[in-house]
Amino acid sequence: MDHSRPSGLRLEWHENPGYSEWAELSEGTYILRSNVTEWTAEELWRTYVQLNEAEAAFRIQKSDLQIRPIWHHVEDRVKAQILVCFLAYVMWKTLQGWQERAGLGSSPRTVIEEMHRIQSVDVVLPLVRGPELRLRCVVRPDKAQAPLLDRLGLELPRRLRVPTRLQNVVTN
Repeated sequence: MDHSRPSGLRLEWHENPGYSEWAELSEGTYILRSNVTEWTAEELWRTYVQLNEAEAAFRIQKSDLQIRPIWHHVEDRVKAQILVCFLAYVMWKTLQGWQERAGLGSSPRTVIEEMHRIQSVDVVLPLVRGPELRLRCVVRPDKAQAPLLDRLGLELPRRLRVPTRLQNVVTN
C-alpha cells in the first residue's frame, strides 16, 4: 500500500535476466514438456504428433465434413459416434495420401474446397404413360477441377444410377 498516491497503489517491476536469456534462446522453437522421462525426444515428438492427429480427426468431423457432435447417453451410440469419427479420419488420411503421391501438397482441405462445387443433377422427363424418366447426371469438372481429378487418378461418372425407389415414381 502506497499512501503517497491517490489510489494507494504502486506498480513496481524488475527484469529477470535469466528469463530474458531463456526467451532469446528459445525464440522460434517449439518446446514440449512432459513428465515421461524414459522417452527420447523423437518418441515424445512422434506421440505429440499422433495426439494432434487424433484431435484433428474430431475437428475434421465437425468442420470439414460438417458432422455436428451428437451427445449420446447409450454406450452403443457412443461407440458408433467414435466409429464415425474414426472413419472420417481414415477418409481424410486416404485423401491426404492420394494428394501427396500426386504431388499436390498435403492438405485435403484444399481438395475438398475445390471439389465441393461438383454436383449431380436429376433430369426428369415426363412420359405420356407410365413413370417419368429420371436421369441423374454429374456436372463436368471445370478447368481447375479437371487437372486435379486427373492428378489424383479419379474419374467422375457421366451418370449415376438412380435408386430403384425413385425410378418407380409416377407423375400425375
